[in-house]
This record gives sequence, C-alpha cells and structure tokens, in this order.
Amino acid sequence: MASGGSAIRGSRVGAGPMGEQDRGYHADRVAVSYWDALGNETVRYFSAILPDEEIPLTIDSPQSGLPAGRDKENPPSLAKLEPYKTHLAYVKERRTEEEAEQLLEEALEQLRVRRGKVSSSN
Repeated sequence: MASGGSAIRGSRVGAGPMGEQDRGYHADRVAVSYWDALGNETVRYFSAILPDEEIPLTIDSPQSGLPAGRDKENPPSLAKLEPYKTHLAYVKERRTEEEAEQLLEEALEQLRVRRGKVSSSN
C-alpha cells in the first residue's frame, strides 16, 4: 500500500478556511499594463484587495529586459551604455606625471594630518 502526504482523502489540497473564491483564479483581480521604451506592453494581474501603493510602478519587461512603467506616453528610458574603450583610450586618460605626484602629495599630507590628530589625542 502506497502512502504519502498528509491530506485527508477527499479533501482538496490548499483549501483552507478562506474558501476558493478568495484565492487563485477565482479571486478578484485587476490588470495593470506596463510599457517599456520599445513600446512592448506587459499586463500583470494583482489582487483587487491590494492597495494601490503596493502595486509596483516599474517592472522588468519580459520581452526586452528593459524597465517598464505604467505610463504609456512616458515609459522609462533606455539605459545608457558606454561604448567599449580600448586600452589606448584608457592610456590617453591617464594623468601626467606632475598631476600624479601632486595627487600623491595631497594624499600623504591628509594622512599626516590624520596621524597627527590621532597621536595628539592619545
């Protein structure tokens, strides 16, 4: 004889004191539409008893992976992607030797000031 689970024979699994009309497909729901920057519409369903503050203003669109908002006329903008930089572009951005020495000297001076404050407080 096979046995398993703790449900009483004849009972419905998941049925509780609230009744089926309050949960699942029988519960009252509201449809909320979200639009992404490409014009894709996504409809999500939320419980009708859920306060409006708890319904998210933005979601990630399953069609494009972009953020989607509830305002059709003004959806969230596309994320700005920085173009790929080559190693030479980074080399050109490096500071000159004089700037590097000045930054190092400023950092060392700040450390000396902090160290002076710490040693004077002891």
